[in-house]
Amino acid sequence: MKLRIFPICASALVVGPLLIGSGIQPVIAAQAVSNPAATQTVSHPVAALRIRGLVIGQGDPKTIVPTTGSTSEEVLQQARQIAENPNAEVIEYRIDYLDFGQDADKVAALGKQIAGMLGGKPMILTFRTKPEGGSKAISDDDYGKLYSALIKAGFTDLLDVEMFRDEKVVTRTVSEAHKAGIKVIMSSHDFDKTPPTQEIVSRLRRQQDLGADILKIAVMPHDSGDVLKLLDATWQMRSRYTRLPMLTMSMGGIGLVSRMSGEVFGSDLTFGMIGEASAPGPIDIGKLRQVLDTIHGSVAAH
Repeated sequence: MKLRIFPICASALVVGPLLIGSGIQPVIAAQAVSNPAATQTVSHPVAALRIRGLVIGQGDPKTIVPTTGSTSEEVLQQARQIAENPNAEVIEYRIDYLDFGQDADKVAALGKQIAGMLGGKPMILTFRTKPEGGSKAISDDDYGKLYSALIKAGFTDLLDVEMFRDEKVVTRTVSEAHKAGIKVIMSSHDFDKTPPTQEIVSRLRRQQDLGADILKIAVMPHDSGDVLKLLDATWQMRSRYTRLPMLTMSMGGIGLVSRMSGEVFGSDLTFGMIGEASAPGPIDIGKLRQVLDTIHGSVAAH
């Protein structure tokens, strides 16, 4: 499939012959454009990832709905709604919201119940730490131990691992997950600001170096220019540096466009909500699906 992309800024027009730092060469070398107003066509070189019956990296972005309950009863009710809603394709089991979120045995028991009611929909297991917008603090050591126990419990398909935890914990967790057949979403969240475009690119490339299967970043915009930074970084990653699926988003109301336009810029997953939101900005999953379908139809027609 060919995507027609309009350059967002001057930095998006030219790629050097080699990427400094990681030694990775571009997946696709963008050509210098003599006319700054000219458009540039790039392919969408995603190495699609199949999780159960879902293919991530083909077609429109796949939709994720998180749980936000603090009790088993609340989470099971939410999981049932997600399982029954055809617009929700992936559930994110947010264990940091749970009253018992650091009790591996209780978390695993509930996770197995959820997995049994999903009808084949994939599950992401996430403990979002407080520094990255989660509801609870946890030490790096305890974070690694908790994840290690939950990996062994064997009920999830994907595991969200924060890139800014202790590097030894991160690399060990990635290795354990992969040995268990679990795919890793490596993540970074900034609820205060949007870093410069090249910092966003740098973080995503670092996630790739750390062994992620899916790259993720979420940032907070203060104006529409910040949203453009996130979209530009996504485009640069997709056109130059990676074939891995990505999940990139600008949060809040003005960042909503980033949650809906992933197919154009190179993001392969997005968040919607049923009931309570887990972060600023998501919209009802049914309304989100309508927009995604509209954009997909337009892109496919060209």
